[in-house]
Amino acid sequence: MTGLTLHELQIDDTIEYVRVQWVDLHNTIRFRVLTREYFLHLLQSAKFPPGISITKSVLGLVFLTCAPGFGAVDEYLYAFDLASLRRCAYAPGHAALLGTFLEKHPGPNGIYPPTPLCPRTNLARLTALAAQSPARASFLVGVETELILLTSTNPLVPVNTAGWSNSTATPSGSVAARAIQDIASACTRAGVEVLMYHSEATPGQYEIVTGPMTPLEAADALVHTREAIYNVSASHGLRATLAPRPFPHLCGSAAHTHVSMRSGHASPNIYEAPSTTHPGTLTHLQASFLKGLLDHLPAALAFTLPTRASYARMGARRAGGTYVAWGAENREVPVRLCRLPGNAAACDTNFEFKSVDGTSSPYLAIGAIIAAGLIGTRAGEEVREPNYVGETPVGALGEEEWAGLCAQVGGAQSEEPRVRRRLPLDLGAARAALVDDAAFREAMGPELVDAYLGVNLTLDDLLNEGTEAEIVTRLVENF
Repeated sequence: MTGLTLHELQIDDTIEYVRVQWVDLHNTIRFRVLTREYFLHLLQSAKFPPGISITKSVLGLVFLTCAPGFGAVDEYLYAFDLASLRRCAYAPGHAALLGTFLEKHPGPNGIYPPTPLCPRTNLARLTALAAQSPARASFLVGVETELILLTSTNPLVPVNTAGWSNSTATPSGSVAARAIQDIASACTRAGVEVLMYHSEATPGQYEIVTGPMTPLEAADALVHTREAIYNVSASHGLRATLAPRPFPHLCGSAAHTHVSMRSGHASPNIYEAPSTTHPGTLTHLQASFLKGLLDHLPAALAFTLPTRASYARMGARRAGGTYVAWGAENREVPVRLCRLPGNAAACDTNFEFKSVDGTSSPYLAIGAIIAAGLIGTRAGEEVREPNYVGETPVGALGEEEWAGLCAQVGGAQSEEPRVRRRLPLDLGAARAALVDDAAFREAMGPELVDAYLGVNLTLDDLLNEGTEAEIVTRLVENF
């Protein structure tokens, strides 16, 4: 099932309203509800691209506080993207769509330019750059969304105490079983492919896995999935949260992001040829993408793990670890190479990026992954880190053991022993890594990075006011 077409909207009298949605720089989903008649009227506008006017403070407004550099004087034109139109099964009578933030004043050519601060536009730009690169790279993205269902946010009370994939977590007729099934159904009816759902390790925790789409489609689908999670849960008298670790003594929630890539380069396609450093495991394109991703992973975390709470989930032995590393089917490294069961061919693999959670903007998180990898594919150098598949966590290896593994990587014998690189252990270190990584800043867009840093600092200050209990409640009520 696909999304909603304009023609279907025009003839379907059961749809009375259109939710014009956007996601700001600190991952708040916002919307305005237009009547269908007014929405269709705006589509006939001859003076402007069809859209609505929104204050320029909108991308940097945190709990009614403007981040540095944002004000309420001027306006953006938020232009509708009809390709993102979907039916809201979680809100009968409503449809929803996203758009693009444009400067309201046209340039000399009469075109309304997009603002570089628009996260959605930036992801589209990065995807286009990859497609125009010598590798002609294209991507598919799928996401595992973990959530916790609560009956109370103050104090925090999970809907049940069941565990990972336990049948007792979803007994037929229970409020949790009805809610999680209705969430999956709402996504499916909106054209978002749901592959599976199941209970997770923490009480009240579930996971919904959505299928692969192009990067922009995947980010849009994730916005719709999160809205379905929040709204359907509320209709059952529950509160859903994507907070990284609301219960400090239990496992946290993530948004593991799977990325596969292909090269559309003309034959013979050197980019799909076997890697020289990891032949039989990676293609050249995958090995160069992975090198860029690992080299710029510390800076990317500022976008994919954007709150203090994000780092409470990360540990040396769990949730991706705290060292820059990758491994085939290794669930305890930041980047896992996943293969289809029974098939070791590189063309049937994808990278699972584990260091991302539900407090991150889908557009910024997916954009950061692509931006980091794109730096690598442009340079053409291949990853030198070993394919780490050992049972011992990377952090527990001695330096000599790590150097020995690196020496086994093809062509690496002539290099200096590779030192294990630490990932940022807190939000401040991640922001510092972003500031210091000039190549990654350029790839993500310097104006967007600077604006994001100001917004992230403002969010951090406001999220972490008060007692520990107040901070946790604020987090789960906002994410």
